[in-house]
Amino acid sequence: MSKLHPRNPHQDRYNIDLLCQATPGLKPFVTKNPRGEDTIDFSNAKAVLALNKALLAHHYGVHHWSIPDGFLCPPIPGRADYIHYAADLLASDNNGKVPVGKKVRVLDVGTGANLVYPIIGSQTYGWQFTGSEINPESHRAAAANITQNPNLVSKIKLVEQTDASSVFKGVIQPNDRFSFTMCNPPFHKSAADAAAGSQRKNRNLNKGKAIQESTLNFGGQRSELWCEGGELAFIGNMIEQSKVFRNNVCWFTCLVSKQDHLSVVKRMLKKCKPTDVRIIDMAQGQKVSRFVAWTFLSQLQRSEWLQKSL
Repeated sequence: MSKLHPRNPHQDRYNIDLLCQATPGLKPFVTKNPRGEDTIDFSNAKAVLALNKALLAHHYGVHHWSIPDGFLCPPIPGRADYIHYAADLLASDNNGKVPVGKKVRVLDVGTGANLVYPIIGSQTYGWQFTGSEINPESHRAAAANITQNPNLVSKIKLVEQTDASSVFKGVIQPNDRFSFTMCNPPFHKSAADAAAGSQRKNRNLNKGKAIQESTLNFGGQRSELWCEGGELAFIGNMIEQSKVFRNNVCWFTCLVSKQDHLSVVKRMLKKCKPTDVRIIDMAQGQKVSRFVAWTFLSQLQRSEWLQKSL
């Protein structure tokens, strides 16, 4: 039974017929599972890419989407959950109502070639996104995905991050006001660590065991998969730098891939003295993920901020 967010449109089994109508290129990859139901081979990267194209076309009106070979192909259902739970976070400061429309500005740190968070958030809630990206090829691919889809052109802008040591500097300008920032950080410590993780994933996929459709992704470049010190180093750097932009952002958020890392993240946050810290759990099938959220603003300041976004 799916445990995706109630507003997530990817609750049930994929309707392969509808997805093939949206993207005929998916048809060659359709097979039957042991129960005789239409599915695809989730160990086939090309099949997963075709599925993503169909999901983005059918659910979000994005009919021209591609990523370079070897780049991260994200699982759409799980990515959508982050957006919907972040919407609930904003609603908690807005009398339980999710703020919608272009006045709600969101920063996606390391948006990647796939641009998946801005696509889902802009088409679901009408939010205005800024995506930062340090990889030039990812930046070019993301820009192409925007320009080829008229419904994205006015909703998403890109900023090239040129300093690998900076998360927000060079991206957030003095007069910017973001309702929240989001990030799927690189979680491996090295290229070897990332390669080992990919090998484990491939072994699991090829054992013939049931794989949760929402947990899979393929490919990935260095900036997408690993950084010196891994996830904790990246998040620690983000937390430290967030202090400088405490008045530019209502909520800072970031995915934390490992449950074991939460205690360390909480200690790092405590040193920065935010006014509120929340851990938001998300469950997709058998997989549980979460993101951490912190703010330097009071409840009243946050409510007033969001009221200005309506």
